[in-house]
Amino acid sequence: MSVEPEAPEQGRPSLAASTPAEPAPLAPADPAGFRLRGEVPRVMRLSRKVITGIGAVGALAVGGALTFALQGRDGDAPAELYNTDNRAVTERVTSGPQDYAALPGIPPLGAPLPGDLGGPILSAQQRGKNVPIPPVGGGAGQPTTGPTPEEQARQRAVQEREVAMASRLFLGGQSGAAPAGQGSAEPALAGLNLAALNAAAVPPAPVPPDGPNMQRSKQEFVERGPESRTLNAGRLTDPVSPHVVQAGNIIAAALITGISSDLPGQVTAQVTQNVYDSPTGRILLIPQGSRLIGDYDSQVAHGQRRVLLAWSRLILPDGRSITLDRLPAGDAAGYAGLEDRVNQHWGGIARAAALSTLLSIGAEMGSDSDDDIARAIRDGGQDTFNQAGQEIVRRQLNIQPTLTIRPGYPVRVLVSRDLVLAPWRTAR
Repeated sequence: MSVEPEAPEQGRPSLAASTPAEPAPLAPADPAGFRLRGEVPRVMRLSRKVITGIGAVGALAVGGALTFALQGRDGDAPAELYNTDNRAVTERVTSGPQDYAALPGIPPLGAPLPGDLGGPILSAQQRGKNVPIPPVGGGAGQPTTGPTPEEQARQRAVQEREVAMASRLFLGGQSGAAPAGQGSAEPALAGLNLAALNAAAVPPAPVPPDGPNMQRSKQEFVERGPESRTLNAGRLTDPVSPHVVQAGNIIAAALITGISSDLPGQVTAQVTQNVYDSPTGRILLIPQGSRLIGDYDSQVAHGQRRVLLAWSRLILPDGRSITLDRLPAGDAAGYAGLEDRVNQHWGGIARAAALSTLLSIGAEMGSDSDDDIARAIRDGGQDTFNQAGQEIVRRQLNIQPTLTIRPGYPVRVLVSRDLVLAPWRTAR
């Protein structure tokens, strides 16, 4: 019994027709597309033989040019047969006599004649007169031009007297002292030995210093003998006026204007306390509110902290004024000068030092593989930078400190000479 296959239904695809076709195999990939690095370009090198040849040709060319330049232009010039240079030839006398005796017409010379009388004596002798010739050099009748022995002795005595008066042996170094009996002592000084006077007039050699501690000077101060003079030369005097502010008094004041030692200038102050007379202390002489005018010293040394002042004028409230003999100023404690603020300019010094350091570091930076020219340029720049940095630091160190005194600072005026004034109440 045979079974026939069923016929496929209409509209339904068959199983063989629905199966997809297999894909075609891929072509192998190019391995050059997967490289991580590209091809390195080839380096073209010059031939060493060509470079050597070019260098040799250049060296020969330079050497030939130098040789041609250093050769003289007149090296191949023909020898001169005649001397064409202008040379000064010394003239020579060839036809003269051998000596003066062979010259004709030379008058015979006689004895030497004196200068002023030579002409008249010669003319008289030529006329046939017998005139005696005085001896040359001065005779008994001819006056001498030099000093006589008496004048020489007098000049010598005057010189010895001047040396004796200038000697420290007699005057003790005081040029203004003159003894009362000087006129009677001059004859005795005329016969002194000049060598001894000159030796006494020579000042003694300076004594070398005895070290920073000055121990020798201190020992001499302790061992110094007592003063032989026991009586004071001064005498007690009365006050020149009852209205006087004597030396040693203090005038209290306060600054009106400030002080800066960078530049010189003037300063003013105002008296803050009344000043009375010195004998009684009851008469008002300088009232409160008077003005003081002075100046200060702007030259400040390194390490100085105080400003030096001096007062030259005092103006009273009513307009009257008096000139002061540069009275010194001090602070409230009595110390000379005033001290407030000090600027040592450390900031400028630090900036200059930093700039000098940077210049030195920049000059030191360089490679050891540099050629000679680069090394020479670097060394020259290094020296220049070092010198510039040192000069900048030196200028900053030479700047003097700035001392500043603010307005209103208390000041004291020390009266060093007596001030004669009028009573303030009487004047008003």
